[in-house]
Amino acid sequence: MANESLSAAKAAKNDEFYTQYYDIEREINAYLEYDPDVFRGKTVLLPCDDPEWSNFTLYFAQNFQTLGLKKLISTSFAPDSKRFKTPYQPSLFEQDAPQFDPSKTCIKGKIFELDHDIDGDGRIDFHDLEWHYLEGDGDFRSREVTALRDEADIIVTNPPFSLFREFLAWIVQADKKFIIIGNMNAITYKEVFPLIKENKLWLGNGFHNGNAYFRPVGEKDYANGVKDDTTGLVKFRNCCWFTNLEHGRRHQPLSLMTMEENIMYSKHKEVRGKGYAHYDNYDAIEVPFTDAIPSDYEGVMGVPISFLDKYCPEQFEIIGQTQGDSGKELGLKPYPRELKELNPSLRDGQLYYLENGIPQKPYARVLIKPIKESK
Repeated sequence: MANESLSAAKAAKNDEFYTQYYDIEREINAYLEYDPDVFRGKTVLLPCDDPEWSNFTLYFAQNFQTLGLKKLISTSFAPDSKRFKTPYQPSLFEQDAPQFDPSKTCIKGKIFELDHDIDGDGRIDFHDLEWHYLEGDGDFRSREVTALRDEADIIVTNPPFSLFREFLAWIVQADKKFIIIGNMNAITYKEVFPLIKENKLWLGNGFHNGNAYFRPVGEKDYANGVKDDTTGLVKFRNCCWFTNLEHGRRHQPLSLMTMEENIMYSKHKEVRGKGYAHYDNYDAIEVPFTDAIPSDYEGVMGVPISFLDKYCPEQFEIIGQTQGDSGKELGLKPYPRELKELNPSLRDGQLYYLENGIPQKPYARVLIKPIKESK
């Protein structure tokens, strides 16, 4: 249902969701626990935002001094430029400001900046934000917002799902630190996976129990079947945080059983009493669950992409992944002709193993190998 939900949101172009304050605070705390000064003296940019309503802006503004920020910049996208339009009513915050301009409110983006105490209460917080209209509509790809990107040290936001690839490329191009939300399936994108393999990008601390709850911008065409009418929130199971900032959980090795112990005691019926299948077109074993990875196997293993949520770079090396044409690049042998004649849907470059003469295709897999301890 979660995959269908994200697809529905993307197809309808209603791919903007407000992130809960609790989830932002929980994620940022993971980086602070690892390095309390990670934000100190830094300029943080929150693009693809809606500062008047955004919990990202609220969190960083309210914690400006605690984090030791140098400057906070938050930008919004003009309502009339959004592909999924909803009735727009300027907030009282905007209407009561002397710079309010009815002719600009729907066609111009806005920029909020925070770097000093304005109201004289002796602290820098949300009440000291200054704002004005941007020259353009606030698109992150514009020269105006790109210049803000170049000024920033760290970029934090929840970009539209449909623009994730382009947004990530925009950040990577400038070699910036970042914490952003995306679809778990983005792991397999050809623009993303090489960054993961090279340890230039990894998953963040994550949502509580893997459940992400967002407040939708629109009131329809977003992930049908997952909205909770009681809370008004939309639930996704396959959202995660992507980052290149260190956090402690990233360096916690998985606690695993040996192959023999898994075969005897695994909670998974696919492994218990059966063992592990060996792929017929690649020298690796099939491991259908992350917690079933055998601790004493020294060869290559195909594991679910969700493994990356628990990946410790000191414990395993990432060899590659098998989505799209990546399997061909890894040297996966093609399917024999007789198997393709039995099943024309079989695609070269995908892992398979035979079970009673029938080819079995696992879901998307990441190929990993244990790192041997130096003696």
